[in-house]
Amino acid sequence: MTEKFADFELDIDGIAADESTDATGTNMLGRALPETSHDDLAELVAKDRTMDATQLYLSEIGAAPLLSAEEEVYYARRARRGCMKSRQKMIESNLRLVVKIARRYMNRGLALLDLIDEGNLGLIRAVEKFDPERGFRFSTYATWWIRQTIERALMSQTRTIRLPIHVVKEINVYLRASRELAAKLDHEPTPEEIAEKVGKPVENVIKMLKLNERSSSIDVPLGGDDDNKALVDILGDEGADDPADVLQDGDIQERLVKWLDELSPKQREVLVQRYGLFGEEPATLEQVGERIGLTRERVRQIQAEALSRLRELMARHQLDEKVLFRD
Repeated sequence: MTEKFADFELDIDGIAADESTDATGTNMLGRALPETSHDDLAELVAKDRTMDATQLYLSEIGAAPLLSAEEEVYYARRARRGCMKSRQKMIESNLRLVVKIARRYMNRGLALLDLIDEGNLGLIRAVEKFDPERGFRFSTYATWWIRQTIERALMSQTRTIRLPIHVVKEINVYLRASRELAAKLDHEPTPEEIAEKVGKPVENVIKMLKLNERSSSIDVPLGGDDDNKALVDILGDEGADDPADVLQDGDIQERLVKWLDELSPKQREVLVQRYGLFGEEPATLEQVGERIGLTRERVRQIQAEALSRLRELMARHQLDEKVLFRD
């Protein structure tokens, strides 16, 4: 949806002509015009148009109503059966969630509209994989996918060495195509596959992707929500036993969903809210109780029951609960 705002042609001469001035360098509103170079004016106009595009996009997505829990299940079931209208309904009704998450990653190297574009890819992926029968709200599940696509885009597109803007745009086209192909093909796409998708020569794709290769600081912040997580925080210690090795055949988040599916809906909801699973903010016993209409003590009891059951399930995979639930 945001792709319509991707490119803007700047008519600097035309814009400059609209600002009528007299011989003293004062415009018709009586304000003295600052000395502005052609490049500075182009940058100002580009910023103004970007803001206009952002506001227009936000106003457009604001027209789509949010889905109730019942509607969410209805459309999700139809989407899983191949109904494209229901799939589109799920996407359009959650575009505001993407914007909310994308805002947390501003000032990290990508413009807000670019962050939203990347987050929308995660939203689409979440719609494709969401199973309403597991008892989770879609927003809870989608948040994780949206954050993952945005963070991966930040890691692949932000760079220390400045490249010309037209080169950056071309690289981003290839990177976007690469991610879309990877989601469909379940493997890292080759330059030939990328070239075929974007309709460009293979040599051009290889050349541009080489320009994208760079060194990264392990101290660069990665995550949103002000958690200050850096690359160094997620690098594994090759000399230590890594419980995640057990999960190399699948995504840990998807495995967690399967384990939680073994619990009752109430137990699942308590754990999701208490431990901040799938991008939720961790909540206190009192906060969870207020949200689901139970006392603090009853929430604590449900949590204890759920953790006991979950420990049994995780023990089969030789995993400790701390692998998933970190304070």
